[in-house]
Amino acid sequence: MPEALHNLSPVPVSFYLILSAILFSIGVSAFLLRRNVITQFMSIELMLNAVNLSFVAFAHTQKNLDAHIFVFFVMVVAAAEAAVGLAIIIALYRSRQTLDVDKIDLLKL
Repeated sequence: MPEALHNLSPVPVSFYLILSAILFSIGVSAFLLRRNVITQFMSIELMLNAVNLSFVAFAHTQKNLDAHIFVFFVMVVAAAEAAVGLAIIIALYRSRQTLDVDKIDLLKL
């Protein structure tokens, strides 16, 4: 192996946690500020991925695989949620011709 690879220090866990916090904050702010259903949906997915990043970072420091299994199940649920959520969004758009959250009111005809 080249000598340069031996001198590399691993990335501290705090860097991953800071990145996770930044991603989660971006997701929360996008969810609260944007009125488009698709944008809110993507911000929820961003928040889920930020939490998954922190789970993996903690699992790596603790040398424990339980968090990796939990992350796998969160990703499976997020994929199912994406499929069902996009189907609901398409149905809303077909019935209301808009994706603005303020204009979508299912209780009114």
